[in-house]
Amino acid sequence: MAAAAATATTFSESSAFKLLNPQPHHRITSPLRSTTTTPDAASTVTTFHGLCYVVCDNIDTDQIIHAEYLTLVPSNPDEYEKLGSYALIGLPSSYETRFIDPGETKSKYSIVIGGDNFGCGSSREHAPVALGASGVAAVVAESYARIFFRNSVATGEVYPLESEGRLCNECKTGDVVTIEIGESDSKLINHTSGKEYKLKPIGDAGPVIEAGGIFAYARKTGMIPSR
Repeated sequence: MAAAAATATTFSESSAFKLLNPQPHHRITSPLRSTTTTPDAASTVTTFHGLCYVVCDNIDTDQIIHAEYLTLVPSNPDEYEKLGSYALIGLPSSYETRFIDPGETKSKYSIVIGGDNFGCGSSREHAPVALGASGVAAVVAESYARIFFRNSVATGEVYPLESEGRLCNECKTGDVVTIEIGESDSKLINHTSGKEYKLKPIGDAGPVIEAGGIFAYARKTGMIPSR
């Protein structure tokens, strides 16, 4: 599934290697996440519920996780947690409500809502990993930079969901929202405003993320031997 409005980021051989060979990590499962199967069509619906954090257009990977923290190794549990504590630390001071409160390592916002071209800039895999480590379950944006979208799927850290409109203008930081991801349709419900918004289908990327990333999915489906 291609993400719209991707930036002209060079996809080097090293970037390809990182994408196809993601490091093992310690993914945090959201306590407000559930998966149900509807009996009528035996379809699966994955649900996330929590507070949302709203950002604008062109949020780049340096704002998501600054380059100085890229030495942290996600496969190390302590460094994974520390990586999450720096998520969105690069946002400008115009964001008066910070994503992570001072002295905390996790964010109280489990859903990030963005505008156009979310995750632009460098191809660092640490960007979706930092969001996942901070407790984010899903990002809903108008469009994504191509490599951020692919890294999100490859690592299995967050669901990169696309909205059909500018939800960053419809929702406010601190709104209580629910995301329902179905096999054929998905939606975001804003309980604070009482409005409901349709999301674009995640398609074949959904099962990969649900499994925990591309390697976990390959093992689950028998593409590669289980450990």
